[in-house]
Amino acid sequence: MMKKVFIAVFLCLILAVPGPCSAGSGKLLLLASTIGPVDSGIVDVLENQFEKETGIRVRHVSAGTGAALKIARKGNVDLVMVHAKSLEEKFINEGFGTERIDLMYNDFVILGPANDPAGIKGMKTAGDALKKISVKMSPFITRGDKSGTHVAEMTLWAKAGIKPSGSWYITYEKGSEGNASTLRFADQKGAYVSIDRATFLSLKDKIKLVILVENDKALLNYISLIPVNPAKFKRVNHRDTLIFVKWLTNPGKGQKIIRDFGKDKYGSPLFFPNSKEWRAAQSGIK
Repeated sequence: MMKKVFIAVFLCLILAVPGPCSAGSGKLLLLASTIGPVDSGIVDVLENQFEKETGIRVRHVSAGTGAALKIARKGNVDLVMVHAKSLEEKFINEGFGTERIDLMYNDFVILGPANDPAGIKGMKTAGDALKKISVKMSPFITRGDKSGTHVAEMTLWAKAGIKPSGSWYITYEKGSEGNASTLRFADQKGAYVSIDRATFLSLKDKIKLVILVENDKALLNYISLIPVNPAKFKRVNHRDTLIFVKWLTNPGKGQKIIRDFGKDKYGSPLFFPNSKEWRAAQSGIK
């Protein structure tokens, strides 16, 4: 019976159809998360530690930001973890979410083949690098799926004053599978790609592409939490959502885990804590 319940929940989340998916009983909390944090493993670590400390189970479905918000628009999850400010604000303004809550950040990098045919290595701004790629018409891979990564990439092109098109600008047909899959495809093609640093670090020993442009503020990747609006969907588990959010944003709990995640394996963290509570603690504000 329990197996059937979890299958029903899983299918309901994936298909994003209306139904009694949310755990309003308070026994289960459902999260729709952008793919990068799930692939990195940090979502599992946070969920498991939270359950250990509180007894509240959290289960997630992994989807690009656009797809995660679409699932949430059906009221089939209690909370989303996403990274596309424009889409997040629209979601809230339409009444589906209550507020954007800062959680963590990492950054995007522009990767390419080591021989760098477009000559962008070491450039200080992503916009200038993209201009050179477009002028040279060097192959560039895009997810093209309205995910947070795709939205961030399109924002970079827009700031550079470019509408990328042509045979050199290649949409990965399986982009919705996530950044890891997209990065592997770009590596196979020997193409340029904008991807989050966490994905690169997790695959760097398995690919030939290298970081060519980094540390531009325009490449920062902010990840937020948005509780689904209980006034819109009575069945959402808002009570446990608020407990989870408070735990995730607590400097000594979720934020501490975020600070340390990846250090042992990669020599540097994959994400950086960014809750207002964390920032206050770091600045000495009580």
